[in-house]
Amino acid sequence: MRYLMAILGLAMLAACNTPSLPYRGKPATRIAVNGSVFDVRLGEKTAEAIRINREFAPRFEPVRTRAALAMMLVSGCKVTKVRGDQAVVVAKLSCAGKPPGVVMSCHRLAAATVATAAAPPAYRCDPKGPV
Repeated sequence: MRYLMAILGLAMLAACNTPSLPYRGKPATRIAVNGSVFDVRLGEKTAEAIRINREFAPRFEPVRTRAALAMMLVSGCKVTKVRGDQAVVVAKLSCAGKPPGVVMSCHRLAAATVATAAAPPAYRCDPKGPV
């Protein structure tokens, strides 16, 4: 029984960064936004962001905003709808429509020109105000 529990525990740890079925096999782009690090995978009209860094008791609203910014930066599209939790966020993308809500002003923090898995590109994003 003890060995079975150890194997189940290892299996659960291996699934921490596993994409959901619609995004399996799609390449991930690692990006850091306002202190959260995400692996972002793109679908045809959707995107999935998996938070891969540790944060103590993160609330969904700040993580949701950071994940939406990460998906927007990676896809180049506007995020129109977001659902998920503190670890996995899925968004609907609109690449042709006008952006609703808040416009963000983002600038890259990392001085390096090439991002690596150890040091993904970092951005600081602040709201400009309502559209």
